[in-house]
Amino acid sequence: MAVCGLMFIFTITDKNKSMSQIIQPQHVAFLKEAIALSRQFTPENGCGPFGCVIVKEGQVVGKGWNTVLHDKNPTAHAEVNAIAEACKNLNDYQLQDCIAYCSAEPCPMCLGALYWARVKAVYFANTRKDTAGAGFDDDFIYEELNVIGDARDIPFYHVPVDDAKSAFEKWQAQGTKY
Repeated sequence: MAVCGLMFIFTITDKNKSMSQIIQPQHVAFLKEAIALSRQFTPENGCGPFGCVIVKEGQVVGKGWNTVLHDKNPTAHAEVNAIAEACKNLNDYQLQDCIAYCSAEPCPMCLGALYWARVKAVYFANTRKDTAGAGFDDDFIYEELNVIGDARDIPFYHVPVDDAKSAFEKWQAQGTKY
């Protein structure tokens, strides 16, 4: 299954749609729910200022807020937490018919998680520039994605090891994957 169904709203118009076709009142309402989560869960209770709701057929199926500090887990972002709850509630590892509403433009990790979850669209309120203005370094990580291996701020080294591909070979040999 291709993952090209994901849509991010970056500009005022889409090539094929007007702004009014893209941003319907329900989108604003769900964004406000995500924003409310970002305000409710604050550093005082170990949370960062980010919220996300996952919606299927007009119903919220997953909610998440940033729990990085509380959980002492750098991957506990709002989107990742919302995806986990939605997948659990829907008893599925993919969210193909779902839309994610985020209080801010997802960071690169969450962008990847949203693609892996196969959501059909993502709407967000604050841009990555807004996020950078609040002291978060998402934009730096976006830039690092274009840097090669050991030139990155945290160097990455490829070390070929015998038998490293054996797990992939076993995976490919099995019939049904999921």
